[in-house]
Amino acid sequence: MRIVFTISLIISLITFLFFPLKGQANPNLGVSAEHAVLMDSESGRVLYEKDAYDSSLVASTTKIMTAIIAIESGKLDEEVKVSGRAVRTEGSSIYLTEGEKIPLKDLVFGLMLRSGNDSAVAIAEHVGGSVEGFTHMMNEKAEWIGMNASHFENPHGLDGETHYSSAYDLGLLMAYSMKNDTFREVTGSDKYRSENRDYAWMNKNKLLTKYYEPTNGGKTGFTKKAGRTLVSSAERDGMELIAVTLNAPDDWNDHQRMYEWGFDHFESVQLQKQGAIKANGETYYIPRDVYVPLSLSEKEDLQAHFYKYSTEQNDNLAGVARYSIGDSPLIETSIWDERPPQSFVKECLTFIKQLSGVAVW
Repeated sequence: MRIVFTISLIISLITFLFFPLKGQANPNLGVSAEHAVLMDSESGRVLYEKDAYDSSLVASTTKIMTAIIAIESGKLDEEVKVSGRAVRTEGSSIYLTEGEKIPLKDLVFGLMLRSGNDSAVAIAEHVGGSVEGFTHMMNEKAEWIGMNASHFENPHGLDGETHYSSAYDLGLLMAYSMKNDTFREVTGSDKYRSENRDYAWMNKNKLLTKYYEPTNGGKTGFTKKAGRTLVSSAERDGMELIAVTLNAPDDWNDHQRMYEWGFDHFESVQLQKQGAIKANGETYYIPRDVYVPLSLSEKEDLQAHFYKYSTEQNDNLAGVARYSIGDSPLIETSIWDERPPQSFVKECLTFIKQLSGVAVW
């Protein structure tokens, strides 16, 4: 029964993190983008979308996936020997030289701040053994995260017939990546100086460095076919939002408009607090805090129901809490009978890391 509980726990955690929670009907919010989404980073709730689930070319926003895989590889302190293939990669560059040895960490900064395609290939060859091997890792990661409208054929984002994603999928990817402290450090940096260079790399993301103060991360992109693409994150009053625009001529303003609308109309509301609770004379355990962005009217219409499992169904999971706005489902979370032993929690976390490729089996 312990194995069944482990699987149930893993599924419940993944479902909460990546379940596509729907927001309000689209407001009168004009954006230039062909595809766009505004999403809550913590819960994944979609607050606004415009053809967000359709696959499209994504250009260098691809590099978010390349960066998080490199970071999670545990190899950031290793030196990478730059290949001729990396140096000859077309497009934007951090001007690596063949045979140069440079820390993987520096390559990740060069990838995210300067959008180096040469850096992307060098990372792929070191972490994945080859560009093709790394691309396989990218697609496995996308499947695990729930990026169902995505497929990658390279680590840099140059146009390809089978290289695509959606605004929603990129929002999921950014929300996932922003839960990693090292990724947050990289994507939120104004500049970075590698010991291999006598100058600093400045971040190309002007939303972060110039236009919008709440911005704390993101990645730009552009090809002639894809147009301007942009993924960003911003935080205000304890709520972090993710914005994505694809093929957007006015992307800087698109993101600012979406953020201002989101911050003005929603606030982060705590639905559950981690710890023991009592209900109907029984004690239960809530495994984690749960925050979801809600509008004023949604808070007034919020309903919560607890559905208890029979003892035959699960011997550790007590049931589920289901939250709704009127008749519209919002989110479902697991409730436990009691807090499990700490060793079991670590076992579950290790299993999650193995599934995501962070830890080896």
